[in-house]
Amino acid sequence: MGHGHDHHHHGVTEDTSRRRLVIALAILLGFAVAEVVAGLLAGSVALLTDAGHMASDAAALALALVAIGLAARPPRGALTYGMKRAEPASALVNGVTLGVLAIVFIIEAVGRLIDPHEVDATLVLIVALAGIPVNLAATFVLAGANREAIHVEGAFQHVVTDLYAFIATAIAAIVILATGFDRADPIAALLVAGLMLRACWSLLRGSGRIFFEAAPEGLDVAEIGTTLAAQPGVASIHDLHVWELTSGFPALSAHIVVGAEEDCHDRRAKLEVILHERFGIDHSTLQVEHEQGLLRIEPTP
Repeated sequence: MGHGHDHHHHGVTEDTSRRRLVIALAILLGFAVAEVVAGLLAGSVALLTDAGHMASDAAALALALVAIGLAARPPRGALTYGMKRAEPASALVNGVTLGVLAIVFIIEAVGRLIDPHEVDATLVLIVALAGIPVNLAATFVLAGANREAIHVEGAFQHVVTDLYAFIATAIAAIVILATGFDRADPIAALLVAGLMLRACWSLLRGSGRIFFEAAPEGLDVAEIGTTLAAQPGVASIHDLHVWELTSGFPALSAHIVVGAEEDCHDRRAKLEVILHERFGIDHSTLQVEHEQGLLRIEPTP
């Protein structure tokens, strides 16, 4: 036992997460390289597609590591939010890469369907079967990392789809060995490319929502507006914005008009409590004004 740094539980979560991601990264990368070699030797487009899928998973992990580091940086200078957007940015890059790779593999697989090549199915089967425990090992390592964050969850999802990819490839190899139907290989490749496109879509959708400042999923902006406007003393509400800085970090800003006799600060404090308790929004900027022709500007406390 006694490894010294397992005793402090403060930094352990981030550090362990990071260490686990690095280990998983090494496992996946090593195997992806082996797969490219085997795919070329065996003439198997399915193995190459699996390798592409795995390499993009490794990229997802590498980006997750960089994003964890960047997002933890304190805000300074022009970057008033720090680098929190590093996470959705990494998801965006990853989504685009996956999409491009998927298209390349689809083109290659369709070519092989039209003009089938001979496939060394024994080699394909061995590699695909070896991939299953390798992936399970990576999944096991990742399961201990912090899966709350969008990028770690993304990496975890990837590795799980990798498993399906290997199973599909192994089945194709068995079919080829049993029947000599070489087209089973590009068919498996198309299946895997389909998995890649699905992952690409969910990554782009998730990060795209963040970049287009969409309200976080599951938050109903109209409901927030009506709830705030219905509070006692609130005359009206305008310029309501709800957005997400990075996954799990919602922010809101609004102009609130209160009755002429109301206490602005008291009202604002009550509204902030409602936002926190009912909607889970902790970062709110509320500008409170009195209704009247003349605006009474209150000094801030």
